[in-house]
Amino acid sequence: MSTTQLPNTASLRPDFIWGVSTSSFQIEGATREGGRGLSTWDVYCQTGEIKNHDTGDVACDHYHRYREDVGLMKALGVQAYRFSVAWPRVLPLGRGSANKAGLSFYDGLIDELLAAGIEPWLCLYHWDLPQALEERGGWLNRESVLWFADYAALIAARFGDRVKRFATFNEPSIFSLFSRSLGKRDRSSEDKLHCMIHNVNLAHGAAVDVLRANVINASIGCIHNRQPCRPSSTSEADAAAAARLEVYWNAAFPDPQCRGEYPASMRAAIEPHMQSGDLERICPPGRLVRTEPL
Repeated sequence: MSTTQLPNTASLRPDFIWGVSTSSFQIEGATREGGRGLSTWDVYCQTGEIKNHDTGDVACDHYHRYREDVGLMKALGVQAYRFSVAWPRVLPLGRGSANKAGLSFYDGLIDELLAAGIEPWLCLYHWDLPQALEERGGWLNRESVLWFADYAALIAARFGDRVKRFATFNEPSIFSLFSRSLGKRDRSSEDKLHCMIHNVNLAHGAAVDVLRANVINASIGCIHNRQPCRPSSTSEADAAAAARLEVYWNAAFPDPQCRGEYPASMRAAIEPHMQSGDLERICPPGRLVRTEPL
């Protein structure tokens, strides 16, 4: 397989980093190897909703071929690799006893990256919730905040000596809106969507605290995919729909995480799921980002 070197970075600012990114379920395969538990995507792939009845059972076979994949990245001149840990690979039931084989896989991947001069950037969650936790309510269960914090503590303790760049969630607007509102999996109520949004934000805040406390010089964030939301016509209904999507897609997660508040138009819907001190748990005063409102 031929490779092409990345463009010369001489004209870019000195701290610019060329990187590539993947998600665990899309590339690892080996869904029933090494003690890995089932994820929600393993189960969903069996419903017939996926085109060609595709699954993640083999995918890119990264679990077996990660050394070859790192070699390709090195040949490309990649400086950073953002990957996600498969929660059910390291905690098959989502909580409780850790899976040594799963942790060892990521040990090998991280060490291989460092040996190749590629910085590992680790994402805790790229949508593959352990099925065992989904059966306990998943992100609709407020206990998910504690589950995620414990998972983050395991990752910090195991890999924090070598990994300093962390993301809590990848694109939470997608796995919340598409699973609880826009998609086909659950259209039962908007209240579930608001509950999920708030619990995920709480889980983000809890994970940031855990990573800060356990990883020296950690750089931590959440990956948001903001995009313009424009009406498809000049009608008032379309304008209102676009404005509503703007709030849920672009602000439901960044605003509480960075500004310490939910967008005004959704606060009443979130309020039934809030407890005293929640916003401070999501974004402590010292973490506020001062920006102009959208």
